[in-house]
Amino acid sequence: MSGASTLNDIPMPFRERYTDIVEIVEAFCRDHLNDEYFAVSRELAAHVCQEGSPVRSGKASSWAAGILWAVGRVNFLSDPASEPCMTQSQFAKAIGVSVATISAKCRVIWDGMELMQLDPRFSIASQQDSNPLVWMAEVNGFLMDLRTAPREIQEAAFEQGVIPYVPDARSDEASD
Repeated sequence: MSGASTLNDIPMPFRERYTDIVEIVEAFCRDHLNDEYFAVSRELAAHVCQEGSPVRSGKASSWAAGILWAVGRVNFLSDPASEPCMTQSQFAKAIGVSVATISAKCRVIWDGMELMQLDPRFSIASQQDSNPLVWMAEVNGFLMDLRTAPREIQEAAFEQGVIPYVPDARSDEASD
């Protein structure tokens, strides 16, 4: 799956569970986080609700909490310098799921999706500019920060879905 997922991207046996999870995620993000967290968490839920996933066992609220916390870990939700910021204990209290359950579900998701902090696949939009992993790519055998690449390389990388936008184009739009 690439780009924003739709219900059609979810296998039929997982659709009800996906819908249940996304409803919980949406309400939590509306009340405690923001739209960026909702968009990324919904996308992670779509990836988790696929064949071979254990997501249909257990409570939807437990999986929603695991997904949200996984996205939070990718984006440093518990870092006091982040906005929004929540510790795992605050998060657990707000979502009504134990820290142990959140940790267990998050670990299954983290390992299954091979997530890492700053993971470009699940970085919230406001973190993308400063996330070096979003911009790194191998060009002619060399690792390169595409923000400093010539425009034609940036445009090619954007067209291939490697980077979220062409940096020069964004600054050009701001000056118009």
